[in-house]
Amino acid sequence: MRKSKRRSVGGFNKMQMSPFSTCFYCFIIFVSFVGSLSFGADSLSSGQSMKDGETLVSSGQGFELGFFSPRSSRNRYLGIWYRITPETVVWVANRDNPLADSSGVLTFGHEGNLVLLNQSKSVVWSSNSSGVLTNPVARLLESGNLVLWDNISSNPSDAYSWQRFDYPCDTLLAGMKLGSNLRTGFKWYLTAWKSVDDPSPGDYTSRLNDEGLPQIVILKNGSTKTYRSGIWNGVQFSGLSVAANSISRQTLVDNQTDVYFAYQALDDGIITRVSLSESGLLQRLVREKESTGWIVMYTSPNDPCDNYALCGANGFCRSNRYSRCECLQGFIPKSAKEWQMLYFSGGCVRKVPVNCSKGEGFFKLSKVKLPDLVYYSLNKSMSLEECKVECLKNCSCTAFANSDIRGGGSGCLMWFAELIDVCDFEDSSYEQDLYVRLSASELDSFRNATKKRKLVTTAVASAISGLLLLVITLGITIWKRGMKIGGLRNDIDLPLFDLDTITAATSNFSSRNLIGAGGFGSVYKGNLSPDQEIAVKRLSKDSGQGLEEFRNEVALIARLQHRNLVSLLGCCIDRDERMLIYEYMPNKSLNNFIFDHDKRSLLAWDRRFEIIIGIGRGILYLHQDSKLKVVHRDLKTSNILLDANLNPKISDFGLARIFGSDEKEARTRRIIGTYGYMSPEYAFDGKFSIKSDVFSFGVLLLEIVSGKKNRGFCHPSHHHNLLGHAWLLWNERRASELMDDSMADSSNISQVERCIHVGLLCVQKFPGDRPTMSSVVFMLANEEAILAHPKPPGFFMERSPTNSGETSPRELYTDNLVTITTPEGR
Repeated sequence: MRKSKRRSVGGFNKMQMSPFSTCFYCFIIFVSFVGSLSFGADSLSSGQSMKDGETLVSSGQGFELGFFSPRSSRNRYLGIWYRITPETVVWVANRDNPLADSSGVLTFGHEGNLVLLNQSKSVVWSSNSSGVLTNPVARLLESGNLVLWDNISSNPSDAYSWQRFDYPCDTLLAGMKLGSNLRTGFKWYLTAWKSVDDPSPGDYTSRLNDEGLPQIVILKNGSTKTYRSGIWNGVQFSGLSVAANSISRQTLVDNQTDVYFAYQALDDGIITRVSLSESGLLQRLVREKESTGWIVMYTSPNDPCDNYALCGANGFCRSNRYSRCECLQGFIPKSAKEWQMLYFSGGCVRKVPVNCSKGEGFFKLSKVKLPDLVYYSLNKSMSLEECKVECLKNCSCTAFANSDIRGGGSGCLMWFAELIDVCDFEDSSYEQDLYVRLSASELDSFRNATKKRKLVTTAVASAISGLLLLVITLGITIWKRGMKIGGLRNDIDLPLFDLDTITAATSNFSSRNLIGAGGFGSVYKGNLSPDQEIAVKRLSKDSGQGLEEFRNEVALIARLQHRNLVSLLGCCIDRDERMLIYEYMPNKSLNNFIFDHDKRSLLAWDRRFEIIIGIGRGILYLHQDSKLKVVHRDLKTSNILLDANLNPKISDFGLARIFGSDEKEARTRRIIGTYGYMSPEYAFDGKFSIKSDVFSFGVLLLEIVSGKKNRGFCHPSHHHNLLGHAWLLWNERRASELMDDSMADSSNISQVERCIHVGLLCVQKFPGDRPTMSSVVFMLANEEAILAHPKPPGFFMERSPTNSGETSPRELYTDNLVTITTPEGR
């Protein structure tokens, strides 16, 4: 194909009028009546045309070409879609020039081009093919490609005059390219729709950046990077882990004439596509031909660290950290104040400038997405050691790495300015290392610190081993002796109250002071003094489970301190009495507000959002930031207490469990918790992890937004629970309708919809699909963060309308989990 002018698909400029215009349009009018389109045809020949209401269908019935109107729009477009899912449009011809009515006609122009005519027979789109075709044929192939050739050729595939695969819209199909023709400068790239109702070019494009080493980027408004995959390292893009699978094979072609990314479909029974959404998400979607819905294999960006340059220059983004960003070794924040406010875009600067002095060296950073190629050099024949020597020679060289990781590594990449968009990368199959230059003094400091850490680690490990054995022995002895007061004080250093003091404070546990009750026992309000109110959790003497809860809370809460966790003031142990003394929460629990018809109006949206953020930070502390890694296992609205200022505090740690630093999941045969908040894997299989708490938080979030309980939720149109109802609304672009009516005048609609979106991400059926709490807090607090497309929630099934109401099972056993795949719109 000779070099052609680059046009957006459908972006045909009106042709200048020539002396032959009158004859040409007469010819067009004539041929539109000459040939009729046969039913089920896959091609148009010279003299034929296709009107609105007629279609071409590929030979294998996979794709269809015709006229359509997207969603609520009345405009008509010529496009290609999957025949089994007509709502999934993969290409639009006249995306910039919609037809106002159904008078459109697809036919051939005087030079053999495909042309789309409107009611006045003006050309609104043209294939603008190279050369003049004397006997043109257009065919819709089973690949989804629409091709045009001159029928005088014996082998059409060798002589395509034009093919729609060269002009992608928002979808990349198997066999299509993302990249550049180096000889002609022609580029293949994706452009998102403006909205679900408008296929005209939107704000986002996705391209293969071929400068230096290829990498996939997503751009906003043509120039602002929002995401990059990381550079191609010979095996894959350094920041995009796509495991080998039987569905498709990824390829990268980089030679003298072309640089492009493409993929091949490997399973005829599975359809796969890559789509760029209106919000800038690049997604791989798959579906079986007989199924009724698409499944998202992966989404980019998917993690806050995927947002381009989140941590600024010389910053390093870690996916498993709450604050996300830290400075590279040898660097400090450019503005410490901004970093304290979790605003990182200012980046980092060196502690000590480099000056090519003797003793300078490099700090090795393993498993990373290499920095963006801004100022760099590339030599594909150098070894890593040669690369190091070259970098040391040049005082401007800030870092180096192998350009290709195959065969032990080869090639030399060197950076000569700030290091931008460096992130950790947990795929250990293809490790990529970055060597960052340090001054001699910083390198010595780092080496000394490393030696000290090793010595301390060895000594601490030895001490812990001996101490652990001692603690276990003492602990068993203490519990066997009934948790004697002296032993308990030494073990956790917890204040102890005598029974008489607590009895007097609660007016002998008067029913007037009763503020709550459960399977463990009762909770009473008390006054230790006129200025100090307390809440006393009194263990029922007949509750075996309550004893276990009591021991768990004593062991946990005394060592946990956070503004969003209820404070434990002490305990009381006297003969058969066991009590926990907490700070008193005057506003009781969250469910007393959001589910109460009169009180719900007291919680305007801004206050509810602060409560959501507070709960999220409290859970994040339990999962990641405390000395212990704690899974709560019973997060629900009644366990969220509100202080005098309506600040949320998580309570009731009776079912909580401590996880080891490397422990990811545990299992129990006693499934204890509350219906409506338990994750599917816990309710059915007894498996629990930090992702179980994430599920419960998602339920809490949707309940706070809607003012309705997950269990007990009723709707006249279906029998789904609240999660299912939220999912249906979200897919219909009506998420804001979930909002509590009492907030109508106080809500921030975009913030409400973001919360619903995050809530649905949290309640996805499979634990691996749910985000961590660090990601959840980040997504809630940052409106610019790009959110992934949620998959169906757990327990998304129709149920009996009589099976409602919240229940608190102590032991739950069940056998079946129903999974329903639902069709989705674009």
